[in-house]
Amino acid sequence: MKFQLKHIALASACLLLTPLASSADGIKLPADTTLAPVETKSPNSQYKSAFKGQTRIGGVKTKTPYGAAVINSQLKSPWGIHVLPDGRFIVTEKGGTMRILKANGSFDKEIGGLPAVLFRGQGGLLDLTIDPAFAQNKMIYWSYTEPTADGSALAIAKGKLSANETKLENVTVIYRATPTHNGSLQFGSRIVFDKQGNLFISTGDRGANDIRMKAQDLSASLGKIIHITTSGKPVAGGPFAKTANARPEIYAYGLRNPDGLAWNPATGELWEAEFGPRGGDEVNIIRAGKNYGWPVVTYGIEYSGEKVGDGIQQKEGVAQPVYYWDPTVSPGGIAFYTGNIAEWKNNLMVGGLSGAHIARLVIRNNKVVGEERLLADKNERWRALTTGKDGALYGLTDSGKLYRIAKK
Repeated sequence: MKFQLKHIALASACLLLTPLASSADGIKLPADTTLAPVETKSPNSQYKSAFKGQTRIGGVKTKTPYGAAVINSQLKSPWGIHVLPDGRFIVTEKGGTMRILKANGSFDKEIGGLPAVLFRGQGGLLDLTIDPAFAQNKMIYWSYTEPTADGSALAIAKGKLSANETKLENVTVIYRATPTHNGSLQFGSRIVFDKQGNLFISTGDRGANDIRMKAQDLSASLGKIIHITTSGKPVAGGPFAKTANARPEIYAYGLRNPDGLAWNPATGELWEAEFGPRGGDEVNIIRAGKNYGWPVVTYGIEYSGEKVGDGIQQKEGVAQPVYYWDPTVSPGGIAFYTGNIAEWKNNLMVGGLSGAHIARLVIRNNKVVGEERLLADKNERWRALTTGKDGALYGLTDSGKLYRIAKK
């Protein structure tokens, strides 16, 4: 009996001495699940993060065997993707084409009836989503670059898919992000529905030095999260509805180029990802009335190597990013995984464009506690991500491919 007790005590002591890794929010993880950070290159700057784990968190490694298969390789500059109720996909191509793909990725229908698109630089036919009641009303909403007399504007339009699925009917532009600009950069433009049937839209700062300060201007709709009804009106009770000279549809501001927007199914909160300049790509939780800093507060530097503005990373009244990257990964579309790989459940998947991988971020208590780089061997620019009806992760790439990423 003494022999048994002695060995039980020794085993317990060994368990207590087993090293544990600390996550960013203080949660203890077994040491074999938290590896060295996946980023090994030197940062562009020596800026200090606001809290531990805000960047270069420890790495994680997927244990479930999975594979990636190309199910369509003939798309032309695809940008947006959405899953239809029957499991097919509807996608946009920047040149101005909207298509329906079968669940196996093959071409099904091409949809006509769209307004003129200015396909230049980062502009073109961009994101899309479907009405929550699409099965009944067949309504589609999309964003695109609209040509104007003095340049272009990001426009949001809606239309009804015809009975034969080949045309959009009664097309109406419901919103334009202004002021207009003659540049062709940084439109943002992801679109998601909220639970009340209203739209959240991300808008970019349009890139140029002569206009990017509009991201801090509440009388402009650039560099913002916009909250509107399906008819394009401001949602009542917005955080700036009673602020003088502010646009009542503005929900949050101070964004650079927010190409990622997704709901966290675990918390019901809206998450956003955006490009920094040279470094400083961000992941944020979007909350009403918050200022996210750009271009006054940033962890990035100018492409020239100079600091942005006064080189400030923290300021009272400015929300800190949940996570940031330096050097850049250029985050495109994002998606919270809701498929059938258990260890990926509710992980935030971030499409890396210049990073040429999908960043898998493990989230706990609204903080990133682990990061993995998926499919870096494919050397693709990942533009948009979504979970399919079959539980697989689907990814669009700038090279014109649709990947199906699934458990083996």
